[in-house]
Formats: sequence, C-alpha cells, structure tokens
Amino acid sequence: MRKVVRCVAGLLTVALITQLGFAGAVGQTASQDEVAKRFIGMWRLVSAPSPLRGQNPTGFIVYDKSGNMAAQIMPDRPRPKFAATQPTPEEAKEALIGYVAYFGTYTVDANAKTVTHHRTGNINPGAAATVVRRFEFVGDDRVILRPVENENVLTWERVK
Repeated sequence: MRKVVRCVAGLLTVALITQLGFAGAVGQTASQDEVAKRFIGMWRLVSAPSPLRGQNPTGFIVYDKSGNMAAQIMPDRPRPKFAATQPTPEEAKEALIGYVAYFGTYTVDANAKTVTHHRTGNINPGAAATVVRRFEFVGDDRVILRPVENENVLTWERVK
C-alpha cells in the first residue's frame, strides 16, 4: 500500500511540475506576443540627430501585424530641386546623402529587448540585409530604437 501511495504521490508531483512548467512557457509566449504587438502601427520620427542627417531629420517607420515593416528618414538639410527631369550624378548624390529608406520583415525578441529588421529592399544597395535595434518603450506612444552597431538614438512617436 505504501508503494502505491508513493507512486501516486510521485505521479502527482511530476504532473504538477509539468503543469507549472507549461504555464510558465505559455506566459513567456504571451509576453513575447504582447511586446511584438506594441510595435504594430505607424511611428513618426521625433528625434534622431546625427552629423549625416542633421539635428531634426523627419521620417516614418511602419510595422504591421503580418511581420512586415518599412522605414524612411530624410535629413533636415535643404535638398535642391533637380535642374532637369533626369538628375545629374552630383544632384542624385546630394539627394541621397543621409536619406534612409528600406523595407522587409521584422522579428521581436522580448527577452533581449531587440527588434530585428530583415531588409529585402534598400535605397543603399551595399547596406547590411539584417540590422538589430535595442528597443525601449516609453509609455504607449513612444519607442526608442538604438542600433547595436553604433550610438545613434532614434525616438519614434506613434501616429494616431
């Protein structure tokens, strides 16, 4: 009889540990999903000073629920109009300096607090296909993205 009680107690302990472990895993997945959902929407650039883009660049970044994203940042310096329909090489170069535009997909790692942009199209053909950004949400309407490869800080505000 004691063996049966020990066996049942052991089975109950294993079942309880399994249930607790499963609940913990489900909680982590839900947390991952909730963090990823916070990115969904359109965000306006509110701060990203850099020598290349100036003190007040403008831009947007969009994340959708299917995992697609797109980003554009335009420098705050004057951009003269092209003299003709087809720009000269110098005019084209001036128009592109400091301009960022790319699209692709994204993944979020809630534990590492990173969002990875998997770029499939880019105005800069030599740029890395994958870039990782550390993120920090400030309330519900702001997110700060910090590229892991440099010290830039980009602050985005949700467009409502």
